Amino acid sequence: MLLSPKKIVLVFFLVAFTALAVSTRQSRTDCQSTCGTVKIEYPFATSSDCVHEEKFLLRCDEEEQKLFLKNSNLEVLRISFDDGEVEVLVDVISLCNMNGDGGNIILPIEIPGFIFSNKNQLFLVGCNIDTFCIFTMRNGGTTAFTCETQCDSPPPVDKSCSGYNGCCRTFPVYRLLHTSLSNVNSQILINPGNYIGWSSSYSYPCKYVFVVKEGYFVFSVPEDLKNLRNFTRFPVILDWLLSQGTCQQAEDTSFCGENSRCIATSNCTDYGYSCKCLDGFEGNPYAQHGCKDVDECTVNAHSCGKDLSCKNVDGTFRCKKKKEWTTIILVSVIGCLVFLVGVCCVLLKLKLRQLAKLRERRFESNGGVLLAQRLLESPNQCIKIFTEEEIKQATHETSFLGGGGQGVVFRATLPDNVEVAIKRSRNWDPDQAGQFVNEIILLSQINHPNVVRLLGCCLETPSPLLVYEYVPGGTLHDALFDSSLAWSERLRIAAEIAETLSYLHFSAPVSIVHRDIKPENILLTQTLSVKLCDFGASRPVHTRTGQLTTLVQGTWGYLDPEYLRTGTLTEKSDVYSFGVRGRVGTGVWGKGVKL
Repeated sequence: MLLSPKKIVLVFFLVAFTALAVSTRQSRTDCQSTCGTVKIEYPFATSSDCVHEEKFLLRCDEEEQKLFLKNSNLEVLRISFDDGEVEVLVDVISLCNMNGDGGNIILPIEIPGFIFSNKNQLFLVGCNIDTFCIFTMRNGGTTAFTCETQCDSPPPVDKSCSGYNGCCRTFPVYRLLHTSLSNVNSQILINPGNYIGWSSSYSYPCKYVFVVKEGYFVFSVPEDLKNLRNFTRFPVILDWLLSQGTCQQAEDTSFCGENSRCIATSNCTDYGYSCKCLDGFEGNPYAQHGCKDVDECTVNAHSCGKDLSCKNVDGTFRCKKKKEWTTIILVSVIGCLVFLVGVCCVLLKLKLRQLAKLRERRFESNGGVLLAQRLLESPNQCIKIFTEEEIKQATHETSFLGGGGQGVVFRATLPDNVEVAIKRSRNWDPDQAGQFVNEIILLSQINHPNVVRLLGCCLETPSPLLVYEYVPGGTLHDALFDSSLAWSERLRIAAEIAETLSYLHFSAPVSIVHRDIKPENILLTQTLSVKLCDFGASRPVHTRTGQLTTLVQGTWGYLDPEYLRTGTLTEKSDVYSFGVRGRVGTGVWGKGVKL
């Protein structure tokens, strides 16, 4: 179907008009948005380029930061776009010194484009007056009411404003103070009354008439009868509408924004219409996108109850059973926990398996298999093979006792509360594991009261650990030069050492040369009995001649010079070390000093 040129032009203008209307309602960055504490939005503006109609034009006093209705110069306190209200300050009308003649007050209600809201009250304050209020509407009809005030002497302290204490109030009849037309008139006729019991009608000479928003003014006797507490203006709520028309016209021209609806003015639709955000939305219904969704779930404006969960949707909300989400969340959390626990268990199991394999490899490289086999072949052996975990539980960081050339020693307590000494070798060669096992078997066969007894070993550590009985008395090195050590004790200690060496050289199952006899390797019990220790450098001598050629080991100063020169090890090497077990260079000994 082809359109005629006239129809095309008409459609073009309609589209252009609609686009202009929409663009006008959209927020413009060049329009003033605030004045003082009052927020300015469409359809109001301080510039004719931004305003919807002339009646919504405002004036901002930049110096005092106050906002006014430009056509009436009433100060604006607040603009409500969703309710279609403007709160302004209106002057109080007073009539003083009537001199018995009465008076006529004309309310200053010429506020073009606005009507008084039914949220206001009309007050008359004064003693002994008859009032007659007449409101003439534009259609020629009139509305009237009377109000009488009486005052006793003195007036009762009553805040009810019932007419018997100098105060009378009434709610305005439905929008009867409409002021958009100039021929609406209101008159309040005030005549002095003649009441018995009032001594002086003129003690409070002034009469006051004012409109104020509901709940703002509370009558007080006698202050308000005297001077109305110096109030000169009161806040009044005005309703405002868009230009004259109907909601149908508004829908055609799209003056109401998104998510809003048109509301016709009841009983006077020819005066105009207003826009209001749809339920579930709030904001400015006149702006294109001014109505925003209200999250009822956040502001607790829902009725879901405790057993239901709230879900916000555009314009409303939905209630869902909490059990569904609770079950999902609970199952998810439990599933995640089970998964994490499972992963941790698998990782822990792998770690323990790796650690077990590592300990097994160490046990094998340290001669553990050979030692276990030798122990099975000799059931009378009392050597215990400790695990690494048992050693860790028996020792702690402060259990270090000391160290020497062959290793370091720690103090430990076994689970049966037996104190032991644990020695760790400094230089360990896995290739000597077989020889090490033979030495353990050899040392375990030594049964002499002056030799530290070997209790067991641990082969799961990087270097083997030997477990000995613990001797708490210290070393001969600590006690040898103590002046309190008597000659008899020294002689007995020397005899015990000599007897112990004789046992190792000639009475042990295999002749053993210690190779490191020195005071640090001779322990003392609390009764000063000798305990020979540190067999790390010792070697068995199997030859018939009692000689063995080895690498030179021991402590300088205590080494046999022949052994040091030739490397030939004999029992005499220990005898030499025994002879020089005292310190080299003992100092000067004077008279009376015990040797």
